[in-house]
Amino acid sequence: MEFSIKTGNAEKQHSNCVIVGVYESHQLSVAAQAIDEASSGYVTNILKRGDLDGKLDAALMLHNVPGTQCERVLLVGLGKKSEFAEKQYCKAVRTSIKAAAASGATDAVSFLAELPLGKMDIRWKVAHLAEVVLDASYRFDAIKQKKGAEEKSPKKGIKKLTIAIADTKDLSEAEAGLADGKALASGVSLAKDLGNLPPNVCTPSYLAEQAVKLGKHYGLKVTVLERDKLEKLGMGSFLGVTQGSEQPPKFIVMEHLKGKKSQKPVVLVGKGITFDTGGISLKPGAEMDEMKYDMCGAASVLGTFKTIAEMDLPLNVVGLIPTCENMPDGRATRPGDVLTSMSGLTIEVLNTDAEGRLILCDALTYAERFEPSAVVDIATLTGACVIALGHHATGLFSNNDALAKELLHAGEAALDRAWHMPMWDDYQPLLDSNFADIANIGGRAAGSITAACFLSRFAKKYDWAHLDIAGTAWKSGKEKGGTGRPVPLLTEFLVARANKANK
Repeated sequence: MEFSIKTGNAEKQHSNCVIVGVYESHQLSVAAQAIDEASSGYVTNILKRGDLDGKLDAALMLHNVPGTQCERVLLVGLGKKSEFAEKQYCKAVRTSIKAAAASGATDAVSFLAELPLGKMDIRWKVAHLAEVVLDASYRFDAIKQKKGAEEKSPKKGIKKLTIAIADTKDLSEAEAGLADGKALASGVSLAKDLGNLPPNVCTPSYLAEQAVKLGKHYGLKVTVLERDKLEKLGMGSFLGVTQGSEQPPKFIVMEHLKGKKSQKPVVLVGKGITFDTGGISLKPGAEMDEMKYDMCGAASVLGTFKTIAEMDLPLNVVGLIPTCENMPDGRATRPGDVLTSMSGLTIEVLNTDAEGRLILCDALTYAERFEPSAVVDIATLTGACVIALGHHATGLFSNNDALAKELLHAGEAALDRAWHMPMWDDYQPLLDSNFADIANIGGRAAGSITAACFLSRFAKKYDWAHLDIAGTAWKSGKEKGGTGRPVPLLTEFLVARANKANK
């Protein structure tokens, strides 16, 4: 989609479609008022008939409105004016672009970024408008057969969107916001694409290839460690998970080094299980196809790196992605086996389906060599987190309250929220083993917490946080697909870190 930014009057726009907002109780936004005055009350009369109540998720398309230069005027519900905030703004933007795309319009001018939005400035409003529009326009059809008739007939949709702003002095900030929004959308789209690809395409080798491509395109340093190197490093826990698969494991190291040389990096660690059968502790067959999404932690790291690279973010960031499959064959790890991790700690495998923590723990040990300012791992780790928090909030665990607060704040600002979960020492004994230093599960009770407790044993030498995205990384049912979360949260977190480091 092509974007542009300009100032102008709503009623004078020569466009297929002009988008303006209407609050509940028929309260018109400034742009809607201008169209209403130019049309001698045409909009007000339509609203009085009850065709639009102004509630969120509602929209009404008007054609040939008197006194205007455009073909269509799209009225978008904003909800109650007193309650109009960031979440309502993004919902209205999403509703507007879907309604406009369903019409015959190919270009549109949106006046939604002119709406007053508390303390949010024009840069924030434009950035989120662009990101939401691109997210709402996302389609995954890369591996669908192209039908001849479909290729010949042009698809509906907005090809060009102009974002209207009220004051020319805000133009530079609006342009910066547009660049931010497009960069974020680009990273979210990559994370979605990787999650949505089938597991016979998106293998560990494929993820490594995508990382190398990103490195070449954006000038990132990318290293891919193969099995022999992992053996020399002593990553027995990681290798224990992969030994039942024909696909070779990969350990991807990405470095975005745009901060000062003296600046300690932030390390992002993404779980990259490209397909999870559960191993010998085989999962039920129902919905097992969704286990292709068990690499969404890895996808979010790749997506975040694409975003910060496009932003040219002045920060040192390292990405670590241990990636493999978890398959059951004659060589696969068995329940009862004991693995020796890179840290030297021995792990009794009580359930081979608790494999994510087994690959992450070696990555967390590997992270020590970077002397990080902070480490954040991202993983579709536990079904227990879905039970606890559903699909709205990511589970957040940390050994440092200040780091946890940074991530919580970033999630709120990015509308990609997380919830701080407990990780008290009281839970640690649940991981006791009679035969090794630690067991890989702690029983059914507090499953997401004991998983985080397991990881914490390998993250004692730095500030660390764990994001359990099992409930937020993808949607099931009719809208099945990757969400791209938590790329927005991670991006906001890194941008805030860069701003603080460069003050």
